[in-house]
Amino acid sequence: MLDSMIDPMLKQPRKLFLIDGLGALLSAFLLGIVLVKLQHLIGVPTRTLYVLAFLPVLFAVYDFLCFFKLQNGFAIYIKYIAVANIMYCLFSIAMMASHGDTLTSLGWFYFIVEILIVGVISLIELKVAKELRKG
Repeated sequence: MLDSMIDPMLKQPRKLFLIDGLGALLSAFLLGIVLVKLQHLIGVPTRTLYVLAFLPVLFAVYDFLCFFKLQNGFAIYIKYIAVANIMYCLFSIAMMASHGDTLTSLGWFYFIVEILIVGVISLIELKVAKELRKG
């Protein structure tokens, strides 16, 4: 299934930055605005949600700069954002572990789904970066 997503990205690797950037903005919005308002239903302190929201904002800035400025040499920049996304997933897992006693079922659901989505995107980015380096 991932292979069917990789082939189109190899033809237009810049699109990965756009997809990743839009996803990062969505994460930042959900974490920093929506989940903050629903904090009592999520079980994660507001401060932690703001920290988690700040990281995707940084990623979105990086993604949009790459999307608009890069003309070639995409592989290394795609790899950088993939690694950043993986680190974000690990940070989210650590946050879940540290707030496991207060995290609600809805909180668990949100973070597991976000980690799965970001993880899949990261795998696609790593595979695309690898294929671009080959070719």
